[in-house]
Amino acid sequence: MRTMDKDKLIGTRLDGRYELTELVGEGGMADVYRAVDVLDNRVVAVKILKQEYSESEEFQRRFRDESKAIAMMSHPNIVKIYDMGFSDKMQYIVMEYIDGITLKDYIDSEHVLNWKDAVHFVIQILRALQHAHSRGIVHRDIKPQNIMLLTDGTIKVMDFGIAKFAREESRTATDQAIGTVHYISPEQARGDVTDAKSDLYSVGVMFYEMLTGRKPFDTDNPVSIAVMHMQNVAVRPRDINPNIPSGLEEIIMHAMEKDSAKRYQTAADMIRDIEAFKANNQIIFGYYNAPEQTQYFTPPEENRNRTPQRRNGYDSGSRPDYYENNYREENEPEQEQSKSLVVPILTAVTIVVVVVAAIVIFLLVGQGTNGSSGSTDEVPKVIGMNYDDAVLNYPNIEFEVAEQEYTDKYEENIIYKQNVEAGQFVKKNKDGKIELAVAVSKGIQKVQIPDLTNYTAQEAEDALKALGLTAEQKKTQSTSEENIEADHVIRTEPGKDEEVAVGSNVVIYVSQGIAVDETDVPKFIGMSQEDAKKEADSRGLKLEVTEAPSTEEKGIVTEQDPEPGKVVVSGSTVKLTVSNGEEPEGEVTYGLENLPVSEMSGMYTLSFTTDEDGVIASRQFVAESLTDASVSVKVKGKGSKTVKVSITSAQSGKTEVLGTYTFDFAGKKFTASSENISGAIEGVAVPTVPVTTTVPAETAAPDNAGEVE
Repeated sequence: MRTMDKDKLIGTRLDGRYELTELVGEGGMADVYRAVDVLDNRVVAVKILKQEYSESEEFQRRFRDESKAIAMMSHPNIVKIYDMGFSDKMQYIVMEYIDGITLKDYIDSEHVLNWKDAVHFVIQILRALQHAHSRGIVHRDIKPQNIMLLTDGTIKVMDFGIAKFAREESRTATDQAIGTVHYISPEQARGDVTDAKSDLYSVGVMFYEMLTGRKPFDTDNPVSIAVMHMQNVAVRPRDINPNIPSGLEEIIMHAMEKDSAKRYQTAADMIRDIEAFKANNQIIFGYYNAPEQTQYFTPPEENRNRTPQRRNGYDSGSRPDYYENNYREENEPEQEQSKSLVVPILTAVTIVVVVVAAIVIFLLVGQGTNGSSGSTDEVPKVIGMNYDDAVLNYPNIEFEVAEQEYTDKYEENIIYKQNVEAGQFVKKNKDGKIELAVAVSKGIQKVQIPDLTNYTAQEAEDALKALGLTAEQKKTQSTSEENIEADHVIRTEPGKDEEVAVGSNVVIYVSQGIAVDETDVPKFIGMSQEDAKKEADSRGLKLEVTEAPSTEEKGIVTEQDPEPGKVVVSGSTVKLTVSNGEEPEGEVTYGLENLPVSEMSGMYTLSFTTDEDGVIASRQFVAESLTDASVSVKVKGKGSKTVKVSITSAQSGKTEVLGTYTFDFAGKKFTASSENISGAIEGVAVPTVPVTTTVPAETAAPDNAGEVE
């Protein structure tokens, strides 16, 4: 869409509802307008796809299907999709309008970020990806340009699924690298299948850039950058910025493993390590140490499944306190809270802090005048108890469920953390109870099997793996009622909409095509054309015959396609090549190497003769002109012939036979029946004449001193 055409759209109303007011962004795939939703009276962003993508029917179909899936996502760190419009001339997406800047702009302005802010941003990005991956959606174009940053520090990830469509329209690995290749995963650069782990690689690259001020691989040539992602190992972040904690360096390098099987497998895995680091910024995970070392140098169970308590990024425009953590597992030391100094502190935050401080002082004063002032009670161990039983058995405790996570370690409703260790004494509140925050297990996580009918087998596998499930393919015929084309999914077991535990295996029944009569292809090679026709008719096959020269008799089949034994649909065509009775033409290269040219002078002739045709080829050469002491001759002919090769000196007139050979012209090769090359050369060679120099009598040397070799 030309700039003039884009300007003409301003002021227009899409579907009578979205009035475009301003062009706010231009990209490789789409243009973004600020607009007003006149029905809901709100400001929205409208992304209009460029014409080259809107004209493809296949693109439109896939875009509609996946856009609907993307619109179903609901997460505070993902830009919300409100509506979509599809027509022959225009396709657009209506989405949440973000009043902020891109993460790229922020990185460019700060150059090197404080590690606390980098962690704050990365965790939000990972939570967005975790939400998308659990629904089978892979972003495939994670980069700072696709991430928005609000003034309160909240992250919003944009453009889920859109880059995928552009790549599927491409035909080469280079084309697939839409936009910048600085954040592309190795498998994506190779043009291989990408999945959730590709997004995690891109997050690792962004994390690297935030903390070092550099991209891990950067040149002026995009292809070179892509090759570096596939082959090179990045400079360790601490070699660039020694202030980066070792634990964060390990997380970054683990996310950027070349082999996707060696990097983080899920966003949850990477979040787990970052949370463990936040709880103890001296932690070392041991990913790059000796094999005998464990993953953590501090007890691993202390930091597993840690989720920090944090304020919502949307609350009153305030910034999330992203280092607060009120939970500890049993015997876990309390960690010091940290606060970022990089993201601007808004006036609203100051007001909130003052109000909170006032409330705390009020409560403290209130407790001082309460009848239960100074009264304490011992905290029991509730880890491992059913939450309902704990509430029933400890009426003196005011429980707060501060965290709920899926886990295979604890059954559903079992308490697995408490914020105060057992045995400690805590002051009672004004109601005479002690307050205790706990984390309660949601049990084994379950997911719903999506409807994968008509997906390709690979697409279905990717969707199931993104949900944390394993996939097993089984080939079967599609019935005429099902009418599923080959390599597409007929059904799954368990079936669509059934709930299964994460990690379960799902069988994908993949169509081999609609059931039809089939037959195997016989071996036609060696048959006469007549016999081949009879055999083909008996199997319901059609023949396409081409004649060509061959050493076989006329009418004999010499080649076939498909090869013997292949199963094909009845009525298929088999291509045959049949001998026309003529010997095939070809060319044989005959060469002599390491000729003693220093002992030869003058012109020589190589002659190639047969009893039937006489001389069929010859070549003259001057010994002094052969700089590499070799000579070769290309001899053309038909079939297979006996050829005598001789050499003749023009000066002496002598002729010697180098050898007698069988020349296979069709096979472009020869074999010797008899051969005496060195003897023949010696027999015809005319020796070179030595050059002499006259020397003054008074300095004359012996008679042979003047010869020049």
